[in-house]
Amino acid sequence: MKLSSAVALLSVFALPAFATQVSVTYDNFYDNSATSLSQVACSNGANGLLTKGYTTFGSLPSFPNIGGIPNLTWNSALCGTCWNLQYTTPTGTHESIYITAVDAAYTFNLSLEAFNKLTDNTGVAAGKVTATATQVATSFCGM
Repeated sequence: MKLSSAVALLSVFALPAFATQVSVTYDNFYDNSATSLSQVACSNGANGLLTKGYTTFGSLPSFPNIGGIPNLTWNSALCGTCWNLQYTTPTGTHESIYITAVDAAYTFNLSLEAFNKLTDNTGVAAGKVTATATQVATSFCGM
């Protein structure tokens, strides 16, 4: 019985990350490296990026691959999380980027530069694309 309990407990920690279909948009607000992190939901508080020593968008290791994500609020545990976004362009090209969550949004709302990387410069005309999002270790975003 002890062995089965231990296996069950360990399996909880070995669960794979789940990929989710998400809408991805862009906002030029996230493209300015000099923008203070005091302007976004992940500013201060115990989980804030200012608290962790980052001051501007450009101070984040993943810049310009940053943006807002759903369910993030001020001082959220989602602040600074890293996400892998995967997208297939209309011509069949598979693209993948990592972004750092810095703000609240209804969609995965990225810098224009990150959006163009993800869509291979094909998404701006549509304004929004559907991609697959998976939360990954923050090390993928240099944090």
